[in-house]
Amino acid sequence: MLTGIHVAFIGGDARQLEVIKRCIQLDAIVKLIGFDNLESNFTGATKRPLSCDVLKDADALILPIVGTDDNGYVESIFCSKQLKLQEEHIACLQDHCVVYTGIAKPYLRALLDPKNIPLVELLDRDDVAIYNSIPTVEGALMMAIQNTDITIHGSECIVLGLGRTGLSMARALHALGAHVHVGARRQEHLARIYEMGLTPFHISELRQNVTNVDFIFNTIPQLILTAEVIAQMPQSAFILDLASKPGGTDFRYAERRGIKALLAPGLPGIVAPKTAGQILAQTLSRLIAEQTISRGNQHD
Repeated sequence: MLTGIHVAFIGGDARQLEVIKRCIQLDAIVKLIGFDNLESNFTGATKRPLSCDVLKDADALILPIVGTDDNGYVESIFCSKQLKLQEEHIACLQDHCVVYTGIAKPYLRALLDPKNIPLVELLDRDDVAIYNSIPTVEGALMMAIQNTDITIHGSECIVLGLGRTGLSMARALHALGAHVHVGARRQEHLARIYEMGLTPFHISELRQNVTNVDFIFNTIPQLILTAEVIAQMPQSAFILDLASKPGGTDFRYAERRGIKALLAPGLPGIVAPKTAGQILAQTLSRLIAEQTISRGNQHD
């Protein structure tokens, strides 16, 4: 339970609604900032403006998946006004307050570091990333089917990267009957790809492996599908870049070659916001409870 714990939410999308529900269910004291246009009212939560008065009691401050942009603005689909997190807001936070977000940009880090406010980036956690890979893969398959005129079954697919999303992506494509080739750098990843019954290749050999590809799913957040690589691909190929912005694809050159290439970060929040929100709610409620227990032990 989170009885007596003050949790403040600033902005977000439909995923945050599941986290809010969970916190209320666990008896937390919930304040909502940037939810002015939210039609449904949560019993047990109060809507408030962004101010020091609201933040000074917070034990946990929950920001959207992308905490702030490079200028400090917090995205909220439930608010028509702009929300900007500034130094004066952070100065109001208690020393024990923990800030939770998906990923933190330099602006947010620069705000929190001087006051030593703890920051938890949820997408850095293996558990969250693995759970999130499920709606990511489902969304990727949906986009691949919508944007091509062939079946995935029997197609030539390349997955780039065998991280948490890449592993789930490769496994799903294999289960659908695709011929799956996976590019990786680490020897243990190449060994795992082989053990899974897939075709491994080293990333340095990417150019040689794309000459007859139908689908490429990239999960590596650096420019890897360069003009030199795309030049070797058939015009009918489809690239879906799942890496965080700006992705790992030379989209300008792909368009010039007539190859369809789409950047699709954040698929869980787009294709399955309820499930993605439940994943966050489960993890966040546990972390806040652990934070409370830890603080209680320090005071004993």
